[in-house]
Amino acid sequence: MSGSVHPPAAGGSRRGFLRAALGTSLGLAATAGGTLPARAAADRPPRRRIPRDGIGMHLYTMRDALARDFPGTLEQLAGIGYATVGVSGRHGHDAVGIRRMLDAAGLRAVLEHVAYPTLTGAGLPRALDDLHTLGAHWPVVPSLPGELHTPEGFREAARQFNRIGCAARAAGLGPVLFHNHGTDHVVADGTSLYDILLTETDPEFVGFELDVYWAVKGGADPAAYFRRHRHRFPALHVKDMAADGGFADVGSGTLDFAGMFAHARVGGVRQWLVEHDSPADPFASARTSYAYLAALRY
Repeated sequence: MSGSVHPPAAGGSRRGFLRAALGTSLGLAATAGGTLPARAAADRPPRRRIPRDGIGMHLYTMRDALARDFPGTLEQLAGIGYATVGVSGRHGHDAVGIRRMLDAAGLRAVLEHVAYPTLTGAGLPRALDDLHTLGAHWPVVPSLPGELHTPEGFREAARQFNRIGCAARAAGLGPVLFHNHGTDHVVADGTSLYDILLTETDPEFVGFELDVYWAVKGGADPAAYFRRHRHRFPALHVKDMAADGGFADVGSGTLDFAGMFAHARVGGVRQWLVEHDSPADPFASARTSYAYLAALRY
């Protein structure tokens, strides 16, 4: 029978025969889709999972709850399992007060969204000081003014980002990050506006908080970005897309997160921040999204 193992000839090694038999049985098991012995299975690289300290919540999702009860909302997020947050709106609190509430809840701020005019103007030093107070690492530009949505406008933004990022680095922080929306992926004069920022900014000073929903909505491929622009995406907005193109809780929509995240390491991703722009119940959305990311293997 083809593929069978024959006993050793006279004078042959019984040990060699057993090794050959074992090797053949392993090969047959693998070919048939069977379960390999523990030692063989251990030789396979383990499937990756998101580190628990890398699963965060972008607080824009929780804005209505935060307006009612900021400390209580943070405590509930920590109870769900979230380790980090992206700050987006202070709801009447200053950086000192928010840091106090974060510490009490056992959460850590990793970034704050700060308006482009603030970071390009006289407010920059104060914004960087506040990031230190919050314990955060990255200042993030959440969007660009509409009048800059031209190739030349994005080139001007790239110049400003280099300057802001240099100041942030000098202050002991990380690079400035840019958060995208769908219109940032528009192609004008043969070039994606977003790609202008990628190619005309200094990687030492400028990175990107990629919103994967808006990237896909704009016709871009997050995994391709990770592969082409290594280590430029330290943070993500993990937001899912419903079948009708709207927003969905993470894991309940149509986006292939495992496929994206298979390339996250080369992209430099360190923080996976859940976001839902308009949740019916923000706490239910937070629980569903966290459970999915905590269980995901890729």
